[in-house]
Amino acid sequence: MIKKILLAVLFALPFSAFAQKFGVVDINTVFEVMPETAKAQTELTDASKKYEDEFAKLREEVDKLFAEYQNLQKDPSTPDAIKERRLNELQERDQKVQQFRNTASQDLARLQEQLMAPIQQKIADAVKAVGQEGGYTFIFPNEQGLLLYTGTDVTDVTNAVKAKLGIK
Repeated sequence: MIKKILLAVLFALPFSAFAQKFGVVDINTVFEVMPETAKAQTELTDASKKYEDEFAKLREEVDKLFAEYQNLQKDPSTPDAIKERRLNELQERDQKVQQFRNTASQDLARLQEQLMAPIQQKIADAVKAVGQEGGYTFIFPNEQGLLLYTGTDVTDVTNAVKAKLGIK
């Protein structure tokens, strides 16, 4: 009895493998042609420009303080207490500039995540819909280095995903 069941399972496995349908999708191509991506990139570029402008102003202030400090250093009549206070101001301002740079980087990374998450979800939903409608067992991302080999029985569903998203 066990031998018959085992034999039936072994006999059925190769046939069930033929019933599976596999697809690949070029996520990057889909992502790049989505109108939402261009809008998100514009928002990121604008935000980045604002941070860069503010950072440039802060750096200019630090450079000015540094030049003033260097002039004080050259003047032997300037008391050491004043030189030390100016050095402390310079170091504090420089530290604030570095802190601003770190905060700006974190803010931009958070903004990028917020802007890209809905786009990525929309693509994932479209891939899922194409997979369900086409009866695919798996749809893999077709990225350089990720797939080492694709046989002839694998379908590229990138155009179907684009169509599902209303993109040509």
